[in-house]
Amino acid sequence: MAISPLARLVYRPRVEGKENVPRSGGVIVASNHLSFIDSIAIPVAAPRPVHFLAKSSYFEGKGFRGWLKRTFFESIGAIPVRRGAGQAALDALDQQRRLIDEGLAVALYPEGTRSSDGRLYKGRTGVAFLALQTGAPVVPVGLIGTDKVMPKGARMPSLRQRVTVKFGEPLDLSGHGPATSGRARRQATDEIMAAIHALSGQELAGSYNEVPAQGTVDRIKQVLPRERL
Repeated sequence: MAISPLARLVYRPRVEGKENVPRSGGVIVASNHLSFIDSIAIPVAAPRPVHFLAKSSYFEGKGFRGWLKRTFFESIGAIPVRRGAGQAALDALDQQRRLIDEGLAVALYPEGTRSSDGRLYKGRTGVAFLALQTGAPVVPVGLIGTDKVMPKGARMPSLRQRVTVKFGEPLDLSGHGPATSGRARRQATDEIMAAIHALSGQELAGSYNEVPAQGTVDRIKQVLPRERL
């Protein structure tokens, strides 16, 4: 990856547990999510190429700026996807499953979106579903300091802060049961989040990281029990 040597030189990331990442075969890298640059920090620190899904709009710009943005995201292993809930979320999971079946490493954020307050939020079950469906091991990752390097809303990253990337031991989640079991998905997700928490040391939020409700219907949906993918 062309960007990796430059990023390592500029940010001097501290990397722990590289030996925990399988060097071949399909694998899921599951990380906490603090900053936009998380999706740069993981591929830079990992001992093998790691792919992640990124908003398709990042690849659709025109002119020199559009080319530069598209080239950048392709260089760090990003794959375009239409983001959203419902069918869009299921399509994204299916796309990630195909990558895993091809023997690639994919990175996902079980929290779903960046933490705005630094706490670790409850995991959504999509990552566990993929692991149980494909049989791929899950490598938990704890990112520390990425929110200091590039806080939410910042236009440019700081060069004064350092990032720590901790790769944990691979998790075999098959003992929880089949992917078709809601209980298995929930228990596997909780195991993944516990491993991430042990690495990151974040305060636990104890809730999902939800987008603020825009109306009465949205508020009701957030209160009703349902599975978050």
